[in-house]
Amino acid sequence: MDTKAEVVVKLRSAFRSGITIPEQFRRSQLVKLKTLIKENEERFLQALHQDLAKPKFEAILSEVDMVVNELVYAIDNLHSWMQQEYVSKNLATKLDDCFVRREALGVVLIIGAWNYPLQLLFLPMVAAIAAGNCVILKPSEVSAATDLLVAELVPKYLHQDCYAVVRGGAEETKALLQNRFDHIFYTGSQAVARSILQAAAPHLTPVTLELGGKCPCLIYGQVNVTSAARRLVWAKFFNAGQSCVAPDYVLCSQATCDALLPAVREALDAFYTKEPQKCPDLSRIVSQRHWIRLTEMLKRSKGKIVVGGESNLEDKYIAPTVVVDVSEDDALMEEEIFGPILPIIAIDTLEEAINYVNRREHPLASYVFSEESSVVNTVLDKTSSGGFCSNDGIVHMTLPGLPFGGVGGSGWGSYHGRWGFETFSHRRACMMRGWALERLNSLRYPPYQDDKLGWLRWTTSKCILM
Repeated sequence: MDTKAEVVVKLRSAFRSGITIPEQFRRSQLVKLKTLIKENEERFLQALHQDLAKPKFEAILSEVDMVVNELVYAIDNLHSWMQQEYVSKNLATKLDDCFVRREALGVVLIIGAWNYPLQLLFLPMVAAIAAGNCVILKPSEVSAATDLLVAELVPKYLHQDCYAVVRGGAEETKALLQNRFDHIFYTGSQAVARSILQAAAPHLTPVTLELGGKCPCLIYGQVNVTSAARRLVWAKFFNAGQSCVAPDYVLCSQATCDALLPAVREALDAFYTKEPQKCPDLSRIVSQRHWIRLTEMLKRSKGKIVVGGESNLEDKYIAPTVVVDVSEDDALMEEEIFGPILPIIAIDTLEEAINYVNRREHPLASYVFSEESSVVNTVLDKTSSGGFCSNDGIVHMTLPGLPFGGVGGSGWGSYHGRWGFETFSHRRACMMRGWALERLNSLRYPPYQDDKLGWLRWTTSKCILM
């Protein structure tokens, strides 16, 4: 038996023992995971800087504190999440206990991503632990330093029979997927997602897919240009644009573009200085392979670079770059950019912008910048996306009360807060019946008669509140 199969068997045995089910065990493991993060914060910051040159500020905000806040939220709400949910009943079931019971799925596999290698691995793990599952983590090998650190720390803090880390690249992941899991949670690209689905199909394993897409940012009507530029620049160039919810492109009128560009330049200078390559607050591209993909995409573009464009392979650096006069079939519009390059596309009307968005795959997030509520609400009503935020970017995903996930090509399913607990739980319908009212129950027995049918339809037609 190979090592990966042995790990799955070990965890399945632990799950069947019932060890992960009691509330106290779940709570203790969540507390230990929180301790893992807090006691090793500096080591995680160093690993994240080694992998992506992440500034401490960004790493704490989007990785460390995101996970800690999720843990605190889960610990505070775990008891209420685990309670049975009673439902409305009809006359035929008036004396029965009818409720929904959340049950753990079993052994789940979580495959993380390299752009937020801590957050995108541990956030779903929080939900899986809270729901009572055993978990196998597969960190991204691209963010190698964080991958190694996670593999070292998880067995030291969490129960080794219930939680495990499996390392490796594409071949190791492929081998891991040969095993049967009770749920697979994957964050990454559409291409790999298709392979995940193919691997899950023989076992009929349910899958949650957190993918990406070209997230649009529509700037239309009256708008505070200075504030819009600062929020746009922050959301786009945070983590060097390597965020699945980063604004991928801007749609605005030519007049708005002309007013926006000076404000964008001013914001970039204020955030990253006039020499951004020397600025410690700007991350780097994760690998030379990803750097080459981005720079080749920029070379093939027929748009005009009006800000940035400089790059350095050895440093894996690409300057914050803005490109105008971009057409719908431009190289920058072929796929998700996932880097510090922002195309601006000119549109004349709100309807034209909405039609442009709707011709493409549903994005993971949509953004609208406008002081006119009618503009915001029209875009909200006439488009579809995993998430939606007006007059800002990215921040909607930081609130545990909101579900985070895609729709269509940007993903299946959601998590964060209660939504993650539900993703990793089976909602079991339960009806607890006694032996009373047998005379009423006899209405359903043969021989069938019309008067019995009439009474039966009456007793089952109306729900009563508890």
